[in-house]
Amino acid sequence: MIAAPRPSLRRLGALGVAVALVATSCMFKGDDNGQETVQTAALGPTPVESGLPADAKPTRGGQLVYGLEAESSGGWCLPEAQLAISGMQVARALYDTLTVPDAKGDYVPYLAKTITHDDSYRSWTITLRGGVTFHDGTKLDAEVVKNNLDAYRGAYAKRSPLLFVFVFKNIESVEVVNELSLTVKTKVPWVAFPAALYNSGRIGIVAQAQLDASEADCTNRPIGTGPFSFVSWQPEVSLRVKRNPDYWQQAPDGKPYPYLDAIDFRPMPNSDERIADLQQGELNMMHTSTASDMADNLARLRDDGAINLIVSEDRTETSYLMMNTADERLATRDVRLAITHAIDPAKVNELANKGFATLAKGPFAPEVLGYLDDPGTAGFDLPAAEKGVAAMEAADLSTRFSLLTSAGPAAIRSAGIQKEMLEAAGFTIDLEVESEAGLIERVIAGDYELVAFRNQPGEDPDANYNWWYGKGNPVNFGRFDDPTINAALDKGRTSPDPKARKAAYEAVNRQFAKQAYNVYLWYAPWAVAESPDVHGILGPPLPDEPDADPPTRLVTGHPLLGIWIDHD
Repeated sequence: MIAAPRPSLRRLGALGVAVALVATSCMFKGDDNGQETVQTAALGPTPVESGLPADAKPTRGGQLVYGLEAESSGGWCLPEAQLAISGMQVARALYDTLTVPDAKGDYVPYLAKTITHDDSYRSWTITLRGGVTFHDGTKLDAEVVKNNLDAYRGAYAKRSPLLFVFVFKNIESVEVVNELSLTVKTKVPWVAFPAALYNSGRIGIVAQAQLDASEADCTNRPIGTGPFSFVSWQPEVSLRVKRNPDYWQQAPDGKPYPYLDAIDFRPMPNSDERIADLQQGELNMMHTSTASDMADNLARLRDDGAINLIVSEDRTETSYLMMNTADERLATRDVRLAITHAIDPAKVNELANKGFATLAKGPFAPEVLGYLDDPGTAGFDLPAAEKGVAAMEAADLSTRFSLLTSAGPAAIRSAGIQKEMLEAAGFTIDLEVESEAGLIERVIAGDYELVAFRNQPGEDPDANYNWWYGKGNPVNFGRFDDPTINAALDKGRTSPDPKARKAAYEAVNRQFAKQAYNVYLWYAPWAVAESPDVHGILGPPLPDEPDADPPTRLVTGHPLLGIWIDHD
């Protein structure tokens, strides 16, 4: 039986806040009566985990309960799954990827020992680490990795991927060289191929038994090489994992990671409920993208010593209102501009996020290649929006749109504010609410008009080839086919010249601004909070970078192998 440990309540209020100025912090000033009032919290560039001792000595053992923002759609047959952030977080417990991003944004070997290419960037050799085993005791070798890559790209008969067929469309062949090496050949040069092998953590390597399992067993019985192995899954309730005693990475105490004995992941879409359960000891850990909580509730709890906390917008995703250009009206730039002019991102951020998030003008976070301070994005202009609505009415076009959002209170609040702004410009808006999994399924099917969305999570911008290239692409959710964007994505994929790649993705950024396919709102901050006796959110250094700090990104989840509970 996996049970949750209660937090050490005797330590509440006793811990100092070991968080730097660059982490989230509440700042105070006196009001006219000399009383202290809370100002807006601030984000900075270097996230720091509060409550983490400078001379931390991790201890082994213990079990914790982790509150997720949603259930994952499609289960755990990774080639066929549709993982959002919650699924990516669970996948990091069960599976490893061939590559991972490091703190500099490069992609380095993980399950792979080396990844090399020829001069053309069309032939890539992957050499695997030896001695790695799956949870069922079988060895990681080149044959199972070949079968995984074939399954993701739709070339393995026993699996039927939907989304990854396009992601790996550029692969021409995968061939085994020897027990621990294989060669991947591509149709055109693929400079960022190591980034594609990570794909926000979705390309976990699964055991042969799972690859060959029935649809139900592949979905419900995950087998990876990760630091934890599968115990049970009750959808919408709990997914339980236990320590993998044979994990391939060794901790400083000479034993394999991880430190924890077990984790119970619980989907809880209501962020208020997650925070309440964390305070009450029903959860020991949680993640959230609710910026207003980072600005207020979580910051107060951290400053009171009731929780440990880290907040990061490092290489994060962008929140935006996405328009489905398959709708004849939204295929027209003037209509998209009218919608863009109707929304005031700064006001939405103030009302929905307490002004906490950093406003965005384009799809790329500041650290990502292609970012521009001002790509020329159209701004809030109510008279222009009203003029656009009038032009639609004159052309006998309906000004009624549906706005789809996920079911969390914060998401509904933000969508409601945008609905009011659009209606102030003369549109009629029907608000539709779905679970996160239901929203993703509808977006994939193109069953929406306007949708509140987050994407582009700070990967190498070549990853957006999957999301933006041409028609007939199931993950081009906006359904546009833009020759300028297509050409720039081709250039960015095939050119080894960093300057040429930078120029290509800047061109993409400017075209999004010009065409107003999305209304960009803010860069989504992410937070992980934990009981005061739980530590190690960012985990240890990467295996081949022992002297470097671990990455501080939270947007696609965080490692779990270094989490530990202070038993003192």
